[in-house]
Amino acid sequence: MNRKSSQRPKGLRQFMNSDQQGAWLEGRAEVADAGERQDSIEQRMKYAPRFQKLLRRPQAPDLFGILEQYGRTCIAVPRATERYYWSVSCLPSTSDKPLVRINASWMELFTLYADGDGLRARFIVHLSDCTTDGSLVPEAIDRAFLEQSVLTPGDLSYSFPAGSDIFIVKIRGASSIRDFLAVPRALRAVRRFNLTHMNRGRNAYQASHSYSVADYMLGEGAP
Repeated sequence: MNRKSSQRPKGLRQFMNSDQQGAWLEGRAEVADAGERQDSIEQRMKYAPRFQKLLRRPQAPDLFGILEQYGRTCIAVPRATERYYWSVSCLPSTSDKPLVRINASWMELFTLYADGDGLRARFIVHLSDCTTDGSLVPEAIDRAFLEQSVLTPGDLSYSFPAGSDIFIVKIRGASSIRDFLAVPRALRAVRRFNLTHMNRGRNAYQASHSYSVADYMLGEGAP
C-alpha cells in the first residue's frame, strides 16, 4: 500500500503530465482547465474586509490588471489548482507590507507592493534562466536581456541568494511589470519557477487564500 501510494503523482502532475507541462512552458499548447472553481464562502468572507481595503487603494486598477495577466499567462490550469496548489494573499500581515502575494508549496512566487501611488513587483525565478549560459554563476547574469524586458533600465534591480538556483527580480512601475510579463524569455522563466514549486505538492498557504483577489486573476472580477 505504501509503495503504491508513493507512486501516485503529486502536485501539478495530477493535472498535467510532463509532456503537457513542457508544451505549456514553451507556449506551444494550452491544457484544458477545470470548468468550475471550488469556492468556499467561509474562506471568501474571512478576507472580505481586507479585500475591501485593497479595492480602495489607488493602485487597485493597475494591480488587478497585472494580476489578470499573471493568472492568465503564468499559472498552469489555475482553476483546477486554485488554493490547494497556488494561492494569493490579500494585504498579508508580513513585515514587508505587500498588497498581494502569490505562493505555491512553501515558496513565494510573485509579490506586488505599493510604491507611492504606483506599484513595484518582486518576481522569483531560477537563476539559470537569467544567465547567458544557463549557469548558476551570478557573474553570468544576462543584463541586456533583463534591461530590455522593462520600459527603462532604471525600473529594474535584482539580487541572488548565495548558493542556490534562485534569482529575485524587482521591477518598479505597472508598465514595466506588464512589459516583463510579455517578454517570451521572461515569461518562460516565471513559468518554469512556478512549475517547479507547484509540482512539489500541496500549497502551505491555503488558509490565507483570497478568493476575491483570485476572481481577478481568473478573469472573473468586476469590470
